[in-house]
Amino acid sequence: MKANRLLTNHAARVLAMLCALLLLGGAGLYLWLCAGLPAPDDLSAYTGAPSSKIYDRHGQLLYEMPPPYTGSHTPVTLDAIAPYLIQATIATEDATFYSNPGLDLHGILRAVWINVQGGEAGGSTITQQLVRTVMFSADERVERTLYRKLRELILALRITRRYTKDEILTLYLNETYYGNMAYGVEAAAQSYFGKSARDLDLAECALLAGLPQAPALYNPLEALDAAKVRQAVVLDLMVKQGYVTAQDAELAKAEPLDFAAAPFPIRAPHFVMYVRGQLERKLGLARVQAGGLNVYTTLDLDLTDAARDAIRHHLELLAVCHYDPVCPPGGRNVRNAALVALDPRTGEVVAMVGSPDYFSARIAGAVNGATALRQPGSSIKPLTYAAAFEQAALGQGDFTPATMLLDVRTAFVTREGTPYVPLNYDLVFRGPVRLREALASSYNLIAVKVLDAIGVETLTEMARRLGITTFDDGAGRAGRIGLAIGLGGGEVRLLELTAAYAAFANGGYAVQPRVIRSVEDADGVVLWETPAGLGDRVLDARVAYLITDILSDDLARVPTFGEGSVLNLSRSAAVKTGTTTDFRDNWTVGYTPELVIGVWVGNADNETMKEVTGITGAAPIWHDVMEAALKGQPVHNFARPDGLVDVEVCALSGELPGPDCPHRVVETFIAGTEPDTVCTMHQRIDGVVYTVLPPEAQDWAREHNLPQPATHDSQPTPHLAITSPDAGAVYRIDPAQPREVQKIAISVAEDMYFEKIKLSIDGLPLASLTAPPYTLLWRLEPGVHTFSAVGRTVDGMEIASGDVTIEVRE
Repeated sequence: MKANRLLTNHAARVLAMLCALLLLGGAGLYLWLCAGLPAPDDLSAYTGAPSSKIYDRHGQLLYEMPPPYTGSHTPVTLDAIAPYLIQATIATEDATFYSNPGLDLHGILRAVWINVQGGEAGGSTITQQLVRTVMFSADERVERTLYRKLRELILALRITRRYTKDEILTLYLNETYYGNMAYGVEAAAQSYFGKSARDLDLAECALLAGLPQAPALYNPLEALDAAKVRQAVVLDLMVKQGYVTAQDAELAKAEPLDFAAAPFPIRAPHFVMYVRGQLERKLGLARVQAGGLNVYTTLDLDLTDAARDAIRHHLELLAVCHYDPVCPPGGRNVRNAALVALDPRTGEVVAMVGSPDYFSARIAGAVNGATALRQPGSSIKPLTYAAAFEQAALGQGDFTPATMLLDVRTAFVTREGTPYVPLNYDLVFRGPVRLREALASSYNLIAVKVLDAIGVETLTEMARRLGITTFDDGAGRAGRIGLAIGLGGGEVRLLELTAAYAAFANGGYAVQPRVIRSVEDADGVVLWETPAGLGDRVLDARVAYLITDILSDDLARVPTFGEGSVLNLSRSAAVKTGTTTDFRDNWTVGYTPELVIGVWVGNADNETMKEVTGITGAAPIWHDVMEAALKGQPVHNFARPDGLVDVEVCALSGELPGPDCPHRVVETFIAGTEPDTVCTMHQRIDGVVYTVLPPEAQDWAREHNLPQPATHDSQPTPHLAITSPDAGAVYRIDPAQPREVQKIAISVAEDMYFEKIKLSIDGLPLASLTAPPYTLLWRLEPGVHTFSAVGRTVDGMEIASGDVTIEVRE
């Protein structure tokens, strides 16, 4: 018994010692965690930081970034904030805010589980975020340690005991960073929408509430698509929490947003905001907010100011129809433009203008047109031709600047099986055209023919190599666009398209736009030096030169732009315009060996202009800024690389001249791609020289009174083609109209006289035609139908056309 009592007493003493050790350990752990922990008595005491300065390349101050909670920071009470913004914030950041004790145990466990599984998720409540934002140092704010997390939880519990929920929420909404150098909801409302936080509607509130998680990533002034995706997430969370109905959320998602900004002292504001975003991505938001940075950029402020003034001047001239005596009612309806200028040898951005007036709400001036997604129109065409010439250089294709293609009405079958008939801007077809003229004069149909031959993915792969990222944001985007991408049916950013052209200017090297040269702290220690923006070779130098040679060929662009157009500079320059079919966007991008400038003109809200084209809208701005930037600088010619040859060819067919070719030109080829066949298009028959065209061009020849030989026994095998209807066409029978009047034309084109042409439908005889034009009217009948034709020559030879299949629906 005595031994048992001794064991019991000993066990009790051991247990007591263990409890004491646990208590001491817990107390020690608590003291260790709480050591130096800031007191939550006055949160406003933790908001000071030195300012940072952003300079241009010559040391001129662009902007002094205010430290957090100074400058663009106006605290307001909860009743001065739109209720939707409060609800959106709670739904997005902390759905249990009003019921939790400052931390959400379920959220923490969920975040731990996701992180254990290899993902990344936060479990922070609004109170924890407030702690991290205003009470931790810049270094501690970015720590991802258990120690920092436990200290955050302790402070969150203390703040919850010290302040009411409304006080915590008010502090959070007033201290959170919303991007665009705006701290707090009032500053954010003014910076993005030019209005008070109390006046925001549901769509605006949802957009702002989505910004704090990644202000640079979701900045609507530079990445509206990403911001709208985030806005939709917020609205869906508001529906889930019962704050709004699903219908209200959908209406808010569809609402156009009008951006504006309250004026403040800043030079080159769009560029500065772009630089700020770069700093946040590279150094982290916490380090940028800590202040004390000196940021040395690539910008030439004087050139940027000159570009802005040129934009304003030419927009004013467009408004009063200065370029055209015939002015549509209400003027040209064009309010906005953007410009990017960069050095193709280094990638340094020397000028950026995002709009004519950053602070104008009328034009949504705060939106950066240099980074916004817009359709490029024909300015994308040089990439198609570069891809085609590259295939030829690799022995995988036949396209050269001398290749002749027929600019006649042509239907292409899309991936959906429907016909696509591209038209030239002036609705005129030009018959046989060499690719040099087709690119320089921007013929649409030829560009689509080239793209159809090389494949859409060949173009998008070239675009990716040259730095265009917007054709690569999902497996289906470029494929969904199809052939229309060759005429600008996709979307690009002006900054990226200008950088892509830089690869043509520098002989084939990729260019990554560079806006920051170096960043130093307050003591002069270099924190970040950016490498030169010139990357690896991504394009054969010979291909780059061919594109440059064509785009700088003033004579080749005369058919469309005339002589002495605004595209001509006082020195040689390569340039391309672009205009979308509905006049929503027009472009001019051009370059010399030392400078590339891209200009976009349109309206930030995507409203259509009134007949403003690349040559009347963007080109005059491009011309004036190029001349101003290069004034007084020595003239440099584009360097011609080795591996090119000059060969005389027929000016029409692009082949080696035959004895009857009336006109000849010297064309440049990549060695090994020059023609080795003699022109057969010009033929002497009975003492007369004919320009003999293939069957698909016979209608064009007749329309242009170009005589064709009646017979030509020495010619190659004749051809026959069904030109109407288009393959894949779908017709619908109108029940309101008599069936006998619902007919379509079945037309056949030929390149010589046929004694008889037999038409068939679905393998059965339809008609016999004995004289041109070989056309008949066929009454629509429901179903899928296939047409074919067989022609018989005077000597009994039979020539068959290809099949054309259509569908008729009731």
